Amino acid sequence: MVDEAHLKWELAMKDEMLSLEENQTWELVKMPAKKKVLQNKWIFRVKQEAGGVQRYKTRLVVKGFGQREGIDFHDIFAPVVKMTSIRTILSIVVVKGLYLEQLDVKTTFLHGDLEEEIYMKQPTGFEVIGKQSWVCKLKRSLYGLKQAPRQWYLKFARFMLDIGFARSNADHCVYLQRFNDGDYIILTLYVDDMLVAGTNMKKIDDHKKRLANQFSMKDLGEAKQLLGMQITRDKKKKKLWLSQEGYVKKVLERFNMHESKAVTTTLGSQFKLSKEQGAKSDVEIAHMKTVPYASAIGSLMYAMVSTRPDIAHAVGVVSRFMKNPGKEHWEAVKWIFRYLKGTSNYCLCFGGNNIDVKGFVDSDHAGDRDNDRSTSGYVFTVGGTAVSWVSKLQKVVALSSTEAEYVAATEASKEYIWLKSQMNELGFDNADCRLYSDSQSAIHLAKNSAFHSRTKHIHLLYHFIRTLLEEGQLKLEKIDGKKNPADMLTKPVEGQKLSLCSTMVNLH
Repeated sequence: MVDEAHLKWELAMKDEMLSLEENQTWELVKMPAKKKVLQNKWIFRVKQEAGGVQRYKTRLVVKGFGQREGIDFHDIFAPVVKMTSIRTILSIVVVKGLYLEQLDVKTTFLHGDLEEEIYMKQPTGFEVIGKQSWVCKLKRSLYGLKQAPRQWYLKFARFMLDIGFARSNADHCVYLQRFNDGDYIILTLYVDDMLVAGTNMKKIDDHKKRLANQFSMKDLGEAKQLLGMQITRDKKKKKLWLSQEGYVKKVLERFNMHESKAVTTTLGSQFKLSKEQGAKSDVEIAHMKTVPYASAIGSLMYAMVSTRPDIAHAVGVVSRFMKNPGKEHWEAVKWIFRYLKGTSNYCLCFGGNNIDVKGFVDSDHAGDRDNDRSTSGYVFTVGGTAVSWVSKLQKVVALSSTEAEYVAATEASKEYIWLKSQMNELGFDNADCRLYSDSQSAIHLAKNSAFHSRTKHIHLLYHFIRTLLEEGQLKLEKIDGKKNPADMLTKPVEGQKLSLCSTMVNLH
């Protein structure tokens, strides 16, 4: 007797084959002479959708590792929308009261057109009777091909430009269309996930129809979930919350930390991490090979880059020891998990009254125990909510705390230029953007080029901020260290200060 799951998987495979046939993905031909024929396999996955509904999903995937560069593929790079762009647009959506819809592209990579001549074996279980020895000559890209993401992106970009959208130079996966009556539509693309924001719902619906006529689309309605992030909106209160609570709980369960005792800091004061603490003996090395260190760092990093600036510094520290982690490093990773255990419901809250851009920058001095380099940290807010943040080691050794702060401010100014250009392209000119630093000496150094004898050893690229200040493109101002949220991005801070810094960027 065939069980229910077997029937569901069989139906899912037939649906996938139907999609492939409708897209005219290949044509059957006799085995060509002196041509490489690629293998394929079926991938099975149970997908959890909104409301707890399970969907049985299959994919026919080409074993692309058999492709030869220069013959079977050439360029393969395909961009995706930056997380900063998504958060910036969400802030604009709330402040301007825009509609926010979500779309999903079915069988995404099947829409791309192939430029190379590629052959593949017939899918297992669906060989054509009487032509079992024939092969599939691909006419469209298919999952697993190295060039599939790029071909899909190129086709989508061409379509958007043809129907009147302009592509952002700051982010090539952000598209904007303005109408003569003042209405506009903003669209973002992350592989097959789209967010569509706009002032007029009828025009959004019209655009959905144009997309559906060109590609196989699934209209998900009002945006609720994107890339593992939950979107909750209260239009009456003009608030929107971006959360990863579900993702964090799954990660804690995966690493058996869901029943751990919560802590209030991202890194305890007892951790003085360095490369010297890496595994040395054969026993230690063998033990650390059983520890999922790299996997844990990757899981933490996705939470950090999406919605959790509060763990940016801690994740940056533990990621420095990926090559040879030790027991102490693993304990530090588990400490971060324990912090997430107590803060899993933290989310970014969008709901400001304006879309002003503000930046906050800070630096420690020689905090890295291995090479005495300093850590730069900055966070930019739009409408009071964090949209961009960084915590990373500086590339040079700073000879003083002033120099470390100066280098950090220059790095932040580059992000400011990018963020300002994107806002301008979207039609929101923020010429009065300000960058705040708690180092008065670094501000003097940036504003006064007369300090040549004190700065002649600093690489020229770090004097970029002086040009911005002289041309009036940037305003650098002093802020009290107690009111600088970037403090949590440069060093471990105690629980009360960490909570205060998080609150200042609307992470609640």
